Amino acid sequence: MRSAHEIDYKIVGEDIQFVEVELDPGESVIAEAGSMMYKTPAVEMDAIMGDGSEKHKGFLGALAGAGKRILTGESLFMTIFTHQGQGKAHTAFAAPFPGTIIPVHLPDVGGELICQKDSFLCAAKGVAVGIALQKRIMTGLFGGEGFIMQRLEGDGWCFVHAGGTLIERELAAGEEIHVDTGCVVAYTASVDFEIERAGNIKSMIFGGEGVFFAHLKGPGKVWLQSMPFSRLAGRILANVPVAGSGQGEGSVLGPIGDIMRGS
Repeated sequence: MRSAHEIDYKIVGEDIQFVEVELDPGESVIAEAGSMMYKTPAVEMDAIMGDGSEKHKGFLGALAGAGKRILTGESLFMTIFTHQGQGKAHTAFAAPFPGTIIPVHLPDVGGELICQKDSFLCAAKGVAVGIALQKRIMTGLFGGEGFIMQRLEGDGWCFVHAGGTLIERELAAGEEIHVDTGCVVAYTASVDFEIERAGNIKSMIFGGEGVFFAHLKGPGKVWLQSMPFSRLAGRILANVPVAGSGQGEGSVLGPIGDIMRGS
C-alpha cells in the first residue's frame, strides 16, 4: 500500500532552478523552512514537528523525528503545504544557490536515499526524513561535511539540491571512487561510504585538497556536485575586505588606501 502522496512536478531553470509541484485536492508536500517560492492560494501552509510521515506518527513519534532533525542542524519544524481547494494547485520551492535540483523516486532506488544534510529541498508527504549515522568512527570524525547525514525513506518523490554541475555515477559491484567529502550530494543505501587519508603527510599538509577524502564503493548510484556550498562560502569570505581597510575592487580609496596603511 502506497503511503506517500502521489505528486506531479516540473523543474524550471538551468543554473538556479526551482521545482513546481502540482497537487490534487488533499495532497501535501513537505519542505524545509524558507524554501517556498510561490503557491496557489488554495494551498495552505502549516508548521509540523518532524516530517508528518507515518513513521513518525503520534506526538512521541513526531518528537523523536524532530529530535533527529536537531541532530542534523535543521529546524525543529518542517513546513507542510496541503491543497484544500478544488482542481489543481501548485507550489514551488527554490534552490538556495546555483546548481541542479535532483528528482528521486524512492521506489526506483530501493526506497532509501542518503544525502548531505543541507541538500534536501522537499518531498511528497509520507516520505520520512531521518538521520543516517556513519558506521565507522573515522568517517564520523573526519567526514568533512559532517558526521550525520539525512536518510530519506518511503515510496514517493523527493528533491535534492546539488551545487554547481551535477554528476551521476552508477557504480558496479566492487567499483570504487575517491571524492572530496563536500562533493558527495547523495548515494543509495547499497553504496559503502567511508573516509580515507588523502595521501602521505606532506600532501595532507601542503596539498590543499584536505586531509581526508570520501571512498565510495559500489554497487549503487552516487550523485556528486562540483561546487559544495561550504567551498563557495569559503571563497566569498576569503575575498570580503576588512571593514575600514580601504581594500577591495569597489573601494573609493583604491591605491591611496594602501598608502595610508603604509603598504
